[in-house]
Amino acid sequence: MMTLRRAADRGHADHGWLDTYHTFSFADYYDPAQMGFRALRVINEDRVQPGKGFGTHPHRDMEIITYLLEGALQHRDSMGHGSIIRPLELQRMSAGSGITHSEFNASPDEPVHLLQIWLLPTERGIEPGYEQKAFARADQAGRLQLLASPDGRAGSVTIHTDALLYAGRFDQGATSELALAEGRHAWVQLARGRARINGQELQAGDGAALSDVRALQLEGLDASELLIFDLA
Repeated sequence: MMTLRRAADRGHADHGWLDTYHTFSFADYYDPAQMGFRALRVINEDRVQPGKGFGTHPHRDMEIITYLLEGALQHRDSMGHGSIIRPLELQRMSAGSGITHSEFNASPDEPVHLLQIWLLPTERGIEPGYEQKAFARADQAGRLQLLASPDGRAGSVTIHTDALLYAGRFDQGATSELALAEGRHAWVQLARGRARINGQELQAGDGAALSDVRALQLEGLDASELLIFDLA
């Protein structure tokens, strides 16, 4: 079974410095039918104006993943980390028992475009943690690369939830398949371009929840970039 979440149906807010779309209920956008999918709680597509950003604010008991599409994002947190995140890098922050952090567009003249992703952890109150890794574009060309997993396998970042996160880039006609174990579910988020998932066309910003399927069949319809979450 596949349930589509079209880009145009997402929550939206334009704050001037921030133009943001919410796949699931977030902040002032609330839809009781869109509270997340399995452990996946937030997918926000954010565009932040040059030099602007999110001031210091708290989190707890959430696995927070930042995925850059364009530009550069400056990160600082109460654990002492300070870094700049760029495309083809993934940042994981485990809020655990509590952290504070800030995120700002690192450029004075270019916007930044990113996906902010939250996953519910399997255990509450863990020690906060941070990890950032770079990945090779060639390893995502026409195939899926594992970016995050509970055990850090295959060079992925470690997340404290029962989920696997993959990224892939598919040109027109490129295909791939991802098998799902029995009882697993999948969320596909198309970040760019157009792609076909199990016969259904998705466009940039679209998402799809899949349950009771044993495999995902992927086909690029033009230059596309997508994320897939394999979820318990």
